[in-house]
Amino acid sequence: MLSSTAALAACGGGGSPTPTSTPTPTPTPTATPVWSGFARDAQHTGASSISGQDLGRISWTSPVDLAPQYTSSGALLTHYGSPAVTANNTIVIPVKTTATGGFRVEGRSGASGSQVWSLASDYVTPPHNWLPSYNIVITPQGKVYAPGAGGKLQVRAEADAASSTAATQVFFGVSTYNANAATYDATVFINTPLTCEAQGNVFFGFQVTGANPAGLVSGIARIAPDGTGSWVSAATAAADPAIQKQAMNSAPALSLDGGTLYVAVNIQAVSGVTQTGYLLALNSTTLATRSKVALIDPNLGTGARISDNGTSSPVVGPDGRVFIGVLEAQFPTHNARGWLLQFDAQLASAGMPGSFGWDVSPTVIPATMVPTYSGSSTYLLALKYNNYAGTGTGDGLNRLAVLDPRASQADPIIPSVQVMREVMTILGPTLDAGSTTVRREWCINTMAADVQRRSILANNEDGIMYRWDLTNNTLSQSIVLTTGIGQAYTPTLIGADGAVYAISNAALYAIRA
Repeated sequence: MLSSTAALAACGGGGSPTPTSTPTPTPTPTATPVWSGFARDAQHTGASSISGQDLGRISWTSPVDLAPQYTSSGALLTHYGSPAVTANNTIVIPVKTTATGGFRVEGRSGASGSQVWSLASDYVTPPHNWLPSYNIVITPQGKVYAPGAGGKLQVRAEADAASSTAATQVFFGVSTYNANAATYDATVFINTPLTCEAQGNVFFGFQVTGANPAGLVSGIARIAPDGTGSWVSAATAAADPAIQKQAMNSAPALSLDGGTLYVAVNIQAVSGVTQTGYLLALNSTTLATRSKVALIDPNLGTGARISDNGTSSPVVGPDGRVFIGVLEAQFPTHNARGWLLQFDAQLASAGMPGSFGWDVSPTVIPATMVPTYSGSSTYLLALKYNNYAGTGTGDGLNRLAVLDPRASQADPIIPSVQVMREVMTILGPTLDAGSTTVRREWCINTMAADVQRRSILANNEDGIMYRWDLTNNTLSQSIVLTTGIGQAYTPTLIGADGAVYAISNAALYAIRA
């Protein structure tokens, strides 16, 4: 959900690798999870190799928020973390338990929804406007990592088992944390989803709000499977003292070979100041900066807005290109929908921007999913294409779109700007209450691509889940989840047995044929 008001709301050194617990052998890899966390994989492609079931019935539902906080207008401005799914069809769900925070992680049977295990968390959210997301990750070795307070990670050794050993890992050292736990809990906050690569190394951003004995400042952290941790400050990585942290909710992404980590960093949110920043490419082993690029509004030529109210994250294509969504530098010159920027693996500009849809990470789909496509790209990008009414010249004709990153057209809003060509779009089916033209917003920040069935699974603020068939450009299936609600955007995903999952009005829905 976007409104014109709601949407716009210190330099330091890095740390050398520090043992954070007694090293243990790297576990033998198990079957890779079918959905590891945010946008499915470490490249955030959102594309599932499993054929999704028909949207026939709600099989089960479970709350993701036990105390949802609604605005006076009835909106729910809380970002919810993405569930993850093991190869054995255990779905791991982050759950908010109190009005202001309080979290736990649940392992549930994907088939029945019955609870298999639960893990309490002492995680504390960083300073925020919209409530940020609480995200977990399942590693290829079958471990569950969940954020805790003070920058620590809680680690459950087995995602599928009803009982399992648990441990705590801290990127700056367990003994250091334990010596001043209250200080770290009050000043150090994990502020992004967790991303994991093939060997089980986990990456995330953290925000520091005060002095602490370890001299931590906001930055990017890495935890190895044996608990060894390292970090670098955002300002040092960007070589810019104005940069203060990794962007809120923006998940780190990894190159296809796992050697490069892509992160978005920005300045603090200050009223009346455009929150600008960079995209960085870091060595994923040492966290040394390989390259950086300032994120620029392609229309105005000045620093784009990197909003802490969004979840837009770097996405890596099969050719190594990197995509990231930003808001326009001056609100709402592009109807508050922003731009989707693209770069090569070294962060040099790689072509025209996409016309975007705000607060979404595009899903990367093979071009063969669109039988009518005749261009030269081997892959395309699917995303929401909202055109917000009441902002600039926005007509409220909110759509989904498939874009070609290698072909161009005039932007439909600012014709002087060339943007990625629209291969296919589809209009939201439900009118806003009292309007004869404006459509309810597409309500996804990551959406699942059902590659085998050539379709996209997307949630809408009308409370309905849709299957967008790319063979004939129709909304071929739908199922009602709720009566509809204005809310922060939510993820969709596909489970190990093809069940489709979506979040609406603070609850997770499992959908089957």
